[in-house]
Amino acid sequence: MRLRLRFIAGAAALCLHQAALAAEPYPNRTIRFIVPFPPGGATDIVTRVVAQKLNEGWKRQIVVVDNRGGAGGVVGSEIAARAPADGYTLVMGTTGTHAINASLYAMPSYDPLKDFVPITPAALLPNMIVAHPSVPIRNIRDLIALARSKPGEVSYASSGNFLYLSGALFTMMANVKMLHVPFKGGSVAMPALISGEVATSFSTIVSAQPLVAIGKLRGIAVTSAKRFPSAADVPTVAESGLAGYEAVAWYGVFAPDGTPPDIVARLNAEIVRIVSSPDVRDLFLKQGAESYATSPQEFTRIVQRDVAKWAKVVKASGATPD
Repeated sequence: MRLRLRFIAGAAALCLHQAALAAEPYPNRTIRFIVPFPPGGATDIVTRVVAQKLNEGWKRQIVVVDNRGGAGGVVGSEIAARAPADGYTLVMGTTGTHAINASLYAMPSYDPLKDFVPITPAALLPNMIVAHPSVPIRNIRDLIALARSKPGEVSYASSGNFLYLSGALFTMMANVKMLHVPFKGGSVAMPALISGEVATSFSTIVSAQPLVAIGKLRGIAVTSAKRFPSAADVPTVAESGLAGYEAVAWYGVFAPDGTPPDIVARLNAEIVRIVSSPDVRDLFLKQGAESYATSPQEFTRIVQRDVAKWAKVVKASGATPD
């Protein structure tokens, strides 16, 4: 009987404790912020900046970054999709994990539109099309003309699904055939381009820009709709010969579907404030990214648009997971 009474008393105390926690303002315990990629990459860097600033704003170490890489971001994204929808699990999704993977995988293990609620983007990462200086092109019109004169011979390097599909979108819209040369990473692709092994490349701005500055490569165009602030002398693809082209990777914060609207609104307000601050804008620019935040509703429209957009490119290109 005494054991039973102790059990009942303990259970009652636990319920009271949980009720007290629930009554406290959000957040009142550790928030797990999943990065669906290994440490050190751009997604990890953006996530850690946002997490640190959230901790500073809340004046306590309450947000913990958890790297869960694997299968092109599938592993970490699936963990987040299956987590309780209580605001204590977030994931830094990308165009790859929350737009491209929906069509890239034959049987995706999560649905970016049904299993998550978008909170806000945090950063945009355009690419730069670069060429070896010996290649006789200086702009997009030249590249298209050269590719048309030598179908399937002009090569372009890429490292990763998004860069490859950015190139595939370009060839589709320009109606040209180019030779795709895949590499496992930018650290391998760039030496091949510098040596002249490949003619052109779709590369991240942060890896291409220093080599363009010293004349090792020629910057042809950026893939965003507008010029990138730290490479303002390089025109966009759209303005220099291929109207309507845009290929920009975004990093954005998601929570499991069903997360309470008031928590979504609170997180949105905090993260919008963070990525709009001058110090974060400058830090992101050094990583080849541009701060960008908006409402959950607008972010939802962005995700919907990009799921449909990249599904067409995946189907037309025949792309498969790398």
